[in-house]
Amino acid sequence: MKVTAVIAAAGQGRRMGGGINKIFIPLFDCPILVHSVRMFSHCPAVDSLVIVSAAGEAAQVEELLRNLTDVKPWQVVEGGSERQYSIARALTAIETETDIIVIHDGARPLVEAPAIEQVIATARQYRAAGIAVPVKDTIKSVNEAGFITETPERKALWAMQTPQAFEAGLLRQAYLEADRRQYLGTDDAGLVERLGIPVKIVAGSYRNIKITTPEDLIIAQALMKQGEKQDMLRMGMGYDVHCLVEGRKLILGGVDIPYRKGLEGHSDADVLLHAVQDALLGAAALGDIGCHFPDSDPRYKGVSSLLLLERVKLIIKNHGYRAHNIDATIVAEKPKLAGYIETMNRNIAVALDIGIQQVNVKATTTEGLGFAGRGEGIAAYAVATLLPQK
Repeated sequence: MKVTAVIAAAGQGRRMGGGINKIFIPLFDCPILVHSVRMFSHCPAVDSLVIVSAAGEAAQVEELLRNLTDVKPWQVVEGGSERQYSIARALTAIETETDIIVIHDGARPLVEAPAIEQVIATARQYRAAGIAVPVKDTIKSVNEAGFITETPERKALWAMQTPQAFEAGLLRQAYLEADRRQYLGTDDAGLVERLGIPVKIVAGSYRNIKITTPEDLIIAQALMKQGEKQDMLRMGMGYDVHCLVEGRKLILGGVDIPYRKGLEGHSDADVLLHAVQDALLGAAALGDIGCHFPDSDPRYKGVSSLLLLERVKLIIKNHGYRAHNIDATIVAEKPKLAGYIETMNRNIAVALDIGIQQVNVKATTTEGLGFAGRGEGIAAYAVATLLPQK
C-alpha cells in the first residue's frame, strides 16, 4: 500500500516571537522542520512526502530540502490561512494511487519511528488512527465568567498529537464534507469523527511535544540531548538463518557466490547482512528487520540486502547513532568462503560509511553437525557497536 506523509509547516508561530517561522529555527544541528522531514523520510513505511509551507515560503522550504541527500521524493505546497485549508491543498497534490495519508505537524520534531509505523499499520486495520497520550492533569470545563462548570473524568481524556493516519479516500471525504458544511476543526481526526467513523488511538510519547513557545524549544533541546546519550557506546547482536534451495542465487555480504544452491527468502536472503542489520537495530533499540522491512511488503521482494543495510544506516542515524564496529560469523559447511571475505568486509564498510578495518567477517563450519553441517541452510551471527553521531 502506498503511503504519503503530509508535513504541516504553514503556521506562522507568532507565540515563538523572533519574526521567523518556527520551523526554520535551529534545533541543534538543523532547523526544526528538517528533523520532522528526516524522520518520516527514513521510515520504511512512507513512500513520499508533501510539505505544506506558509504563503510565500515555498521557495525557502524547497531550498532547505534540496540541500538534503537522505530524503524520499517530496514536493512543497503553499498552505492557506488555516491549518485545515493547508491540508486540503496538500490533498489535491497527492497521487490518486495513494492508499494511506499520514499527517504530521512539522513543529513536532521529536516524533519517533516506531510511532509512525504503528499509526500507519493501525490505519490500515481500522481506517483511521491517531497518536495520543493520557492527560496527566485534571481538566475543567469553564464558563465565560471564569467559573468551573464540570470536571470530566480524567481517565477517559487523551491529548491528541500527530502523526494521524487515514485511508486516503476516507480523509478526502472528511475534508469535502467539512468544506460543504463550512466546518473548521482543530485536527484531522475531528473531521473524520464527524463522518461517524471511529478513530483508533495509538498510545504515544510525552516526548513528542509540539514546539509552540520559546519554553517548548528549551524542553525539546533537553529531550534531544538526553536521547543522544553522548557518552554511551551501545552494542547489539543479530542472528539469522535461511534454507539452501535449488534455483536461487547465493548472496552473502552482497557477494554473488557461485554455488549450485542459494538461500530462500523474500529479499535476496543475504543471511549475513540480515544478521548485521538486526545487530545494528538492536544496538539502537529499534526492533528488528521484520519491523522495518516486513516480508509481507512487495516492495522488498528480491531487494538487495546491501540497499536495506544502507536504509538501516539512515534509520540509526536519524536516532543519533552511527556504526562503530561490526564482527560477524557465517556458519556454512559449503561452499568455501575464504576468498570472498575481503569483498564482504568492503561491501559492509561502504554501506555503513565506516572504515574497512571496522568490519570483521569470519566463516566457519560445524564439522558436519546440525542443519548447516548437512548443507540444509546457512546461519550468521553478528555483533555491532554504535556511537553517537559526531
